[in-house]
Amino acid sequence: MHRAEAPVPTDESPAEPRALEEWAAPEPRQANLPGHVAIIMDGNGRWAAKRHLPRKLGHRQGVETVRRIVRAVGERGIRFLTLYGFSTENWRRPPDEVEDLMGLLRLYIRRDLAELHKNNVRIRIIGSRDGLAEDIVRMIEEAESLTSENDGLQLTIAFNYGGQSEITRAAQRIAEAVARGDVKPCDVSPDMIASNLDTHDLPDPDLIIRTSGDQRLSNFLIWQAAYAELVFVETLWPDFDDAVLGKALDEYASRERRFGAREPWTPQR
Repeated sequence: MHRAEAPVPTDESPAEPRALEEWAAPEPRQANLPGHVAIIMDGNGRWAAKRHLPRKLGHRQGVETVRRIVRAVGERGIRFLTLYGFSTENWRRPPDEVEDLMGLLRLYIRRDLAELHKNNVRIRIIGSRDGLAEDIVRMIEEAESLTSENDGLQLTIAFNYGGQSEITRAAQRIAEAVARGDVKPCDVSPDMIASNLDTHDLPDPDLIIRTSGDQRLSNFLIWQAAYAELVFVETLWPDFDDAVLGKALDEYASRERRFGAREPWTPQR
């Protein structure tokens, strides 16, 4: 028996927000939940191609999945969620596809910001803001400012983000401090590098999920992923749902995390 597919969005799909609904209280449905889940959302284009649809409709369906999964993660009681929305390498795509991806960020913030704020979600956008349109930067700043005091789900969106770029920017800041004489080269440490990353105030991810079957990080949180558990699923991102999320969490819970030790160990956060 096949699961019913979600309706495919069209160019005429309404952009107005739904009536606001309060999310259910967190349910401890699984033991040993990760504190921080990061997801590489892959497969929008392939999802569209399988249905002989334009790629942009795959991306739009992917946004609907973002809405569902943010809610599902919040209801499961997971504290931190990071989503890979747009990489520094995505600028190599055709200009019309890049513009459509930018438009989807605008749509997501405009349509969902009020509901996210109502449900105590804090929003952060990591990555470089160089090259982004002024209205997008303003929307990012508004979303971060509005939700800055929220202490529920901490939602981070990696947008115009690349792990190598992030580390390079951190190294440049440290090099400038060394040049000023504020830091000695021998004082540079992993903690100092981590404190200069975009994620300096976030815990490292416990679990990284990648959809669509590819088994690589694609320049996502490459410093922070040093001891993350990796789970790769065949499901294309638009089809990713709470059931697939639950299986990934079960896989995480079944693993022993030793962090180089002989016995299972939980690092302090």
